[in-house]
Amino acid sequence: MNKNYSADELIAFAERLSGKKVLVYGDIMLDRYLHGDANRISPEAPVPVVHIESLKQMMGGAGNVARNIHSLGGAVSLVSVCGNDHAGDILEEMCDDLKIDARLIRNPDRKTITKNRIIARHQQILRYDEEDLSPLTEHLQKQINQTLFPLLAEFDVLLISDYGKGLINKRFIKSLKQKIQANDINIKLIIDPKTPNYPLYNSAFLLTPNAKETSEATGLPVRNRAEIKTAGLYLKKELRLENLLTTLGAQGMALFDSEGIWHIPTVAKDVFDVTGAGDTVIAVSSLCLAAGIPLLPACIIANYAAGIVVGEVGAASVTPYDLTKALQKHESSLVSAW
Repeated sequence: MNKNYSADELIAFAERLSGKKVLVYGDIMLDRYLHGDANRISPEAPVPVVHIESLKQMMGGAGNVARNIHSLGGAVSLVSVCGNDHAGDILEEMCDDLKIDARLIRNPDRKTITKNRIIARHQQILRYDEEDLSPLTEHLQKQINQTLFPLLAEFDVLLISDYGKGLINKRFIKSLKQKIQANDINIKLIIDPKTPNYPLYNSAFLLTPNAKETSEATGLPVRNRAEIKTAGLYLKKELRLENLLTTLGAQGMALFDSEGIWHIPTVAKDVFDVTGAGDTVIAVSSLCLAAGIPLLPACIIANYAAGIVVGEVGAASVTPYDLTKALQKHESSLVSAW
């Protein structure tokens, strides 16, 4: 059995994305790409000496999710925490330049998460990270809740981007669910997970782990169709999820919904860099859901968006033109029931 969405139907769905609202909460970070050339080996150690020629800086983590939503014309509000430092200044400037509604809580006791990548001849030579993973103080947690919770009633979708840096914790999730229930707020929780926090994600509308994260969460192998189905069904039942989307790299995606399991094969032709592909998937699928698009076509559209970004070096984003052009190549027979 196939779900036969035509290219024209998907394009019509994608045309509804402009102006739709998504609330994003999670770990924001600064991605730095130092590009150069390597012509010799260091006399001090067996490593290449890279002569840095250029620097590119981009929002990463929850910031990249917000940037993807904004790039497709969505109205995104971003709540996160960063340090009261130069990297935090850069992130605020980036949000201002894009006119993203960013509610960044600047904390002098935390360092802005920064990922530094050294790239020579289109190859990543080294990555070094700067971050503070200490537990949130009670005061900072209160600041987060006071910033995020008043916004919930204004949105149909809350996207939680969990990079395992401390912003998603048991105390926060408990308070969030209590707020939603006490005020009868109708909002879909869509979560990009990190393995240690899986027990916190129960009853989410949509969880979007990759194959490795699915395997870690279930303790089951995820190597072929049978194993993907077994692990996915187990995880969906264990966490009482409404829906589960397992991203499978070169194999595409598997969507577990109320009707069954749907396989969406990859459409990427060239893969230069998978950085940010997961951010794109959850950003685009969330924006589609905010536009009232059914989940399966939302995931198909997100799959095409991810196929675009992996063809670029670094965390890229997708424009409406790029997406429409990619969707024009869609063949309805691609999506099949597993």
